[in-house]
Amino acid sequence: MSATLPWWGLAVLGAGIAAATSVATRGVLGYLRRRAVLDLPNERSSHTVPTPRGGGLAVVLVLIPAWGALSLAAEAPAPGAGFALAAALALGALSWLDDVGGLSPLSRLLVQVGAVAATLVAMGEAGPYLGGLLPRSLDVVVAGLAWVWFVNLYNFMDGIDGITGVETASIGAGVAGVAFVAGLGGPLPAYGVVIAACALGFLRWNWHPARIFLGDVGSVPLGFLLGWLLLVLAARGQWAAALVLPLYYLVDATLTLARRGLRGEKVWKPHREHFYQRAVRAGRSHAAVSAAVLAADLALVALAGLAAAGWPWPALAGAAAVVAALLLWLSVPPRGAPRDPSP
Repeated sequence: MSATLPWWGLAVLGAGIAAATSVATRGVLGYLRRRAVLDLPNERSSHTVPTPRGGGLAVVLVLIPAWGALSLAAEAPAPGAGFALAAALALGALSWLDDVGGLSPLSRLLVQVGAVAATLVAMGEAGPYLGGLLPRSLDVVVAGLAWVWFVNLYNFMDGIDGITGVETASIGAGVAGVAFVAGLGGPLPAYGVVIAACALGFLRWNWHPARIFLGDVGSVPLGFLLGWLLLVLAARGQWAAALVLPLYYLVDATLTLARRGLRGEKVWKPHREHFYQRAVRAGRSHAAVSAAVLAADLALVALAGLAAAGWPWPALAGAAAVVAALLLWLSVPPRGAPRDPSP
């Protein structure tokens, strides 16, 4: 795959992947019901009925082989692609154990750090990741820390119906669009289309009211692979676009973690304090919140294209305004809606 697939080829690929993921999700849903792998409602949940957890099995079973095939077909695959896929598979297996039995936060973190470090080593001289603003050694360290945080925030932010499917589809489509605008070519646009299509296929089952949740087996590998994809984009000179695309998830998770940390709370414990969760508690529906995130994400995709076209600073300023507007909307309760009194 020395050249980028034409738009119609990517469209056919995306349609096939979305259909395959939807079919696989239906099969996994039956399996989870038989095994009684359920997310039971509690005082920290945003759902009210027991719902199968672990739908990410379907996403991973479609995504990883598809990306593997793209990498094998490419004359010049993205740096570290093989290691990234192997590490995502290992993280998926570990996260499945966490979904069905529970693992300590420290053990999960250590495996994530190892996966990120190994893949960064495999990526070799790719980079710089931060636009050349830092010395090479520090650039890699900061990129690695940001990647580990991204894996965890992707898990933290998967708290209402549809939100992570929307975010994944938007980032994947954005990566493909930026690659086209910047003329990067190769397998990068196809990687983006495939992961976006997987998310859309899963969304059929996860949109409100959700019949199945991703679980850690989905959110952790997705966060890892999207983090890798964004770093590859940054290493190809598109650091501003790589920052713009996930900016809402980055800001919501980081501000919430900082707020909880300053109050002396255990930041790894489940809670309902993210901006999107507070909006649901204030009376907005899951569908309304996820649709608002989608609208903001579409604006961020357009701004990432602007950055790729050679306007990084206006794009970053616009992205900051979009995210600020979304956070403000999420913070204002709708008129007349019943409010959840829980903290």
